[in-house]
Amino acid sequence: MSSTTGTRSPDSMRERCACPMPVSLASSVCVRPFAILEGEHQAFATDLLDRAGVRGYTIIGNLSGKGSQGFHEGHLMFNEDEVLIMIIAAVPEELVEPILEGFTPFFNQHSGVVFISDIQVSRLVKFKG
Repeated sequence: MSSTTGTRSPDSMRERCACPMPVSLASSVCVRPFAILEGEHQAFATDLLDRAGVRGYTIIGNLSGKGSQGFHEGHLMFNEDEVLIMIIAAVPEELVEPILEGFTPFFNQHSGVVFISDIQVSRLVKFKG
C-alpha cells in the first residue's frame, strides 16, 4: 500500500471511500436535539420522539458528567435505570417545537437537559417524511 503526503481533495476522498452521494448534498440542513436524562425515563423520551414524528434516534448509555445535581458516575449499578443516557436525533426544523413542548413539563420535575444544534446531513430523505 503506498502512502501520500498532504491533504486529499473532497473528490479523491469520495472516490477512495466509494461515497455514492455528491458533496453538494451534504448541505441539507436539519436540527439535532439531544437529551440527557436518567435511564429510568428512556421510555418516556423515546415515546415522545416517536409521537412527534422523529424517524430515528441513537441512545447512548452510561454517561458521566457534572451538572446542577453534582457529579454523576457513568457505570451500571444494578440496572440501566440507574444511569444517565443521551438520546440524539436529527429532525426537520418543524419538529423542534413539539419536542421541546413535550420535554418542558418533564424537566420541570426531573433532572436533565435538551440541547439543540443545527447540523448538515448527506441524506435528508432519511430525516424528513
